[in-house]
Amino acid sequence: MDAVSAWLRDDSVDAPARTELAAAVRTTARTLAAAAPGHSVEVRVPPFVAVQCIEGPRHTRGTPPNVVETDPRTWLLLATGLLDFATALDSGALTASGSRATEVARWLPIARPAED
Repeated sequence: MDAVSAWLRDDSVDAPARTELAAAVRTTARTLAAAAPGHSVEVRVPPFVAVQCIEGPRHTRGTPPNVVETDPRTWLLLATGLLDFATALDSGALTASGSRATEVARWLPIARPAED
């Protein structure tokens, strides 16, 4: 998270290297999956990761009925608590389809950004 913190707090700062961004996205998404184990909601942060989380019916084929999808920066803002789920959803920065997708909000934030 240290490598992306300044960029999360100020979007005029140069974006982190792709490897640093990928590591932060993957780590936080996998932390969510570990904290909220299950297979009823799929969280997608292309092009870096997709994880399943939250207890409930397991989905195994085709498009899952409950999907949350967003870009890497928005995901990291959500994961660190710098942006709340409802605001991201209302702005269109995040899509949540299915009756259980918004349950992801209950598990956020999952990390804190490093202090500058």
